[in-house]
Amino acid sequence: MKPLLLLALLSFSALAQELPGPVTINAAKYNTLQAAIDAVPATGGVVLIPPGNYEIETPLLVDTPETRIIGSGAATHLINRNESGEPAIILRPADVEQNPKARLWRVQLADLRISGNPKSGDGLYAKFIEEIYLEGLSIDHNGGNGIHLDHCYEDPRIADSILTYNADCGLRILGCHDIVVNANHFEENQDALVCVDSFNLCMNGNNIDDHLRHGVVIENTYGSVLSGNMIEECNGTAIILDRDCYGITLSANVIAHHLQGGIDLRDAWGCAVSANTFTIAHQFGVRVSGDSGRNTISANNFCNTWIGGEDKRPAEGKTPMSIDEGTGVLLESGARNVVVSGNSFSGLSSPAVWSTGTCRSLIVTDNMLTDCGRKSGDRPWIDVTTEGPSSIKDNVEDHGE
Repeated sequence: MKPLLLLALLSFSALAQELPGPVTINAAKYNTLQAAIDAVPATGGVVLIPPGNYEIETPLLVDTPETRIIGSGAATHLINRNESGEPAIILRPADVEQNPKARLWRVQLADLRISGNPKSGDGLYAKFIEEIYLEGLSIDHNGGNGIHLDHCYEDPRIADSILTYNADCGLRILGCHDIVVNANHFEENQDALVCVDSFNLCMNGNNIDDHLRHGVVIENTYGSVLSGNMIEECNGTAIILDRDCYGITLSANVIAHHLQGGIDLRDAWGCAVSANTFTIAHQFGVRVSGDSGRNTISANNFCNTWIGGEDKRPAEGKTPMSIDEGTGVLLESGARNVVVSGNSFSGLSSPAVWSTGTCRSLIVTDNMLTDCGRKSGDRPWIDVTTEGPSSIKDNVEDHGE
């Protein structure tokens, strides 16, 4: 071996002996969970939390990088007893107050339950954590959000978790990018997911049910995809795009049973809505506001509860959620450069496509219309007012006559 290489290896070996490496910590050997977490060196490590109920009065603080905290599934239960709006767990750099550029890298949590109470805060609050990874978490009944990512900018990942009965969002995302939200369950939060001032959200294969307000709300975000999600029974709207959203694809989602509507393009540009199934949407399947344009709505199915001979649900019932319903595409006055093509509209209370005023430059072509306008009287099934170059033709209407 050459002398210089041997010297370099010896120097590296000596340095490695001086610096503590990542460690594995058994939390059962410490008086408190915070003491176990504090035992993680600056080089990182793994904290193993055995089964048990762990009551928390003040937030657990994780401020070391390269750290993974692992429980024993839902049997490891962190119970937040705080009643002053504090989170159960905070992930952040130790010097974040003095150094706004401070960041932690690769902090991970897995396989544990976090619950709170109506007066507690978020289940998990993370600030300035790069490449955060959260998996296998059960987060419920917190007074704030289930998970709150605050400028965890680089590559956050949330997978295989269940977020339920939280007073605010199941998952709130602020100022992040290249985000993966995959194969999670969301149920009976205020909203399932709110993503603001971000980009490149990849949200796939999630089940979203029974939300007190909306399903997914995306604002000031671009270059994102929502696909293969099941979104059911929101008291509000399944998906909302607002505040300068652009370049977003909403595809292959099942959007079922919403008291307001399916997809609301409030302020959305250059977006594609394709291959979704809209059933039992009470006010609209898709709405395009006057602040949106250059969007494509194609190859979707807008339907009611018809099952080949009768409607599955009755026309009237004790509650709106109990009745049959179906609506199509609503274009609000001022919407422009919209393509509505190759869709199926059937069993609708509304027209298939209608506008509340003058829109500009529309293509409404090659759609199949069956049994529409059940509650709209003699209105045409395509009832839009447009100016500028437009094409409204070659739509097939089956009146069953």
